[in-house]
Amino acid sequence: MDQGQAVTAPETEDRVTDRHASDRLVLQRGVFTGPSARVSDDLYATVKGKVERQRQALRLEKGARVDTNTYFGRFAASYWQRWTTVTAVEAAMTLEVSGRVRIRLAASDIAGHRRVVDFADVSTDGRVVLRAPLNQFVDGGALWLEFEALGGGVTVSELAWTAAAPERIRPVAVAICTFNRADDCAATVAALASDPAVLDLVDSVYVVDQGTDAVETRALYQETAPRLGAKLHYLRQPNLGGAGGFTRGLYEVSAREGEPVDILLMDDDILCEPETVLRLNAFANLTTEPTLVGAQMLFLLNPDYLNVSAEEVHLNELRHGQKVPKALRNTSMLKHHQERRVDAGYNAWWTCLIPAEAVAEIGLPLPIFFQWDDVEYGLRARKAGFVTVTLPNAAVWHADFYWKDYDDWARYFSMRNSLIVGSLHTDLDPKAVSRRLLRELSEHLVAMQYGLAHTTLQGIEDFLQGPSVLRDGGRAALAAARSGRGDYPETVQHPMPTAPVRSSDIQLRRATGEPSRPLLVLIKRAILQWTGRTQHGIIGVTREDAYWWHVSLFDHVVVTDASQAGVRIRRRDKARAMRLLVRTLRVLRRLQRELPELTAQYRAAVPELISRENWERLYRS
Repeated sequence: MDQGQAVTAPETEDRVTDRHASDRLVLQRGVFTGPSARVSDDLYATVKGKVERQRQALRLEKGARVDTNTYFGRFAASYWQRWTTVTAVEAAMTLEVSGRVRIRLAASDIAGHRRVVDFADVSTDGRVVLRAPLNQFVDGGALWLEFEALGGGVTVSELAWTAAAPERIRPVAVAICTFNRADDCAATVAALASDPAVLDLVDSVYVVDQGTDAVETRALYQETAPRLGAKLHYLRQPNLGGAGGFTRGLYEVSAREGEPVDILLMDDDILCEPETVLRLNAFANLTTEPTLVGAQMLFLLNPDYLNVSAEEVHLNELRHGQKVPKALRNTSMLKHHQERRVDAGYNAWWTCLIPAEAVAEIGLPLPIFFQWDDVEYGLRARKAGFVTVTLPNAAVWHADFYWKDYDDWARYFSMRNSLIVGSLHTDLDPKAVSRRLLRELSEHLVAMQYGLAHTTLQGIEDFLQGPSVLRDGGRAALAAARSGRGDYPETVQHPMPTAPVRSSDIQLRRATGEPSRPLLVLIKRAILQWTGRTQHGIIGVTREDAYWWHVSLFDHVVVTDASQAGVRIRRRDKARAMRLLVRTLRVLRRLQRELPELTAQYRAAVPELISRENWERLYRS
């Protein structure tokens, strides 16, 4: 078709059909409003003129326009061309027209330049189909629809992006891990059950409850359960962390006889977009090879912002959650589009689909309780040939990470497990790792975060115990990590009005820029702290200014907690700092000496640790 000329009647009629193709798979649907009032409708479609929105329908009055070049309105053409068997897509919809409607199927490239791929002028009711080949999107670009009501009103409904269906559509089982977030978990289960199309493709829902505040006691859960019927499986077990909870879902589904079923792991405390389940499942059914397919993460408290798009891990630096180059992060999805295709190293388990083939090939996750379990599984899957794709325009809203203070018991698991995973998947340099950890712990000490240094050292010390530390699945480690912090006053959060300092004595100090020679500054700050040549008095520091090089200038600091719910009070303690420094040097010398042997021990222990028999033992304990 010549895109520069008006559509003739025969061409328009070719697009109108009364049937819904049964040989086509729905890849994503037209959704025009979110699952919660806290979410902006502009994430789904932008409108000009008088438009009435429903979840899956639009009513445009004469002269109104709707554009789905939005976060949830776009079709991620680049990812579908790169990773799936799909070579062309159709955008089909049902129209009720009282005048005339003009529809454009538009596309972008890696630079965001717009082009029109297909279009139609329609003045009769019926089913209308627009088509686009997926042949110009390797490096980036997306597809979307634009509507303009001309001469009268129009209703658009049952919008679906489809492709030729594979011979068999594999269903998906959902596994939700929860610990004392009963209300959140009940809401997530209810969201899944609220969408009939999603419910049809979901084979089963496993709620793995590890807490003492049972989800099954909630009225919303009890109201939702009948809608799920026999698909719903409620399991109680000891608290084995996220690793144990999610593994239970993988364990249960992979043990079933019959046709294989993929498993979608999903956090309990998300705001669930049911459409995301449909999109992940459709993508997984059409990938050229079995693929882990993950959702992106939007901020729960700032729901227009993308927190995580695609991530990778830097094993030699013991860092996960690292942004893939060119990927977006902390970006408004009302102002920006994801044009460039970026390839993920792994996907965290706030929502991630694991293909049945991967579980059969590589087994179950490690019993490392919390932190890095999803990273390790993604790395192990990739080694076995199963890549991970973090799919744009498929997301859930999750609690914002920057509202959680870094000085927390979770640092124990982050430290210990980073060493375990690093040892399993690369050859860590003992000297380089020890130098890095010495630097990190020194920064904690000069910043008067003695409890954080202690928690970090606990993680290293338990790594040095070898694989036996994982024997109980992490319950003893959790108790020790929490209780040990009680000896360090600065780990306690105080409500600001009742904090043990007089507000009139607090002097606010703002930070300057990051030092150009941070190692030299670290040495100077250590000398100041050691000799007591710090600024005296009670200093107030906001969360955004709480860098080690700033806080270490003082000896008594009131620092805002990242949660903004209160403050932490840090005070210089030379004796405590000395004890922790001696402990640090002793532990890191041992790590440098024993790391090669520990690497061999952890690698040799993997088959037993990930075995079904080991997990059965933990579930019975």
